[in-house]
Parts: sequence; C-alpha cells; structure tokens
Amino acid sequence: MSQPWREAPPGLIVAVRATPRASKSALLPGTPEHFAARIAAPPVEGAANAALIELVAKTFGVPKRDVELIAGDTARVKRIAITGDPKTLAGIAASLYGAGHER
Repeated sequence: MSQPWREAPPGLIVAVRATPRASKSALLPGTPEHFAARIAAPPVEGAANAALIELVAKTFGVPKRDVELIAGDTARVKRIAITGDPKTLAGIAASLYGAGHER
C-alpha cells in the first residue's frame, strides 16, 4: 500500500495537498499520494504556507522550527520535512492517515 510519507533522516517527509481559504485549518487523510490540508489562511504573501507549517507542527507535536517546506512553495501539493524521531513521526502519520482509510 502506498502512503504519503517516508522516513528520511533526521525525520519524516510528508506530501500534503493544501487548500487555502478553508473555514478552519485541519490536516486530514487524503489519497495514497498525499495528506489533505485545509488552511484557513489565504494564499497571499506566504500566509498559507506559514499556516500549513504551524498546522503540521501542531499535528505532529514538534516545534515549528522542526518543520520545513522543501518543495511546492507555490504549488498545491507540497513536500514537508519534519525533524524528529522517524519511528514516532511515522506512527503519528499512520494514525492520522489510517483514521480516514479504515474500513
């Protein structure tokens, strides 16, 4: 089964499809290729990217400084690096992803 994250020292890389101007921010299961992020901030002057970094940090329980946008600055699908214990972060990702894909 494909998954939208992979372990990469020193942590995890996740693929996220961002949708700005949502009613509230949330990181949700998406497809096998990416998580779905609903971002309340507009895509103006980096506001949505900053909100996405904050959302990912909160969801994975890491400081914002440990979350970095590494690809897709202006694209809908983005790659984000999260620094931390890869096994712990992968467990959080699997839990989040599995919540929307269980039968």
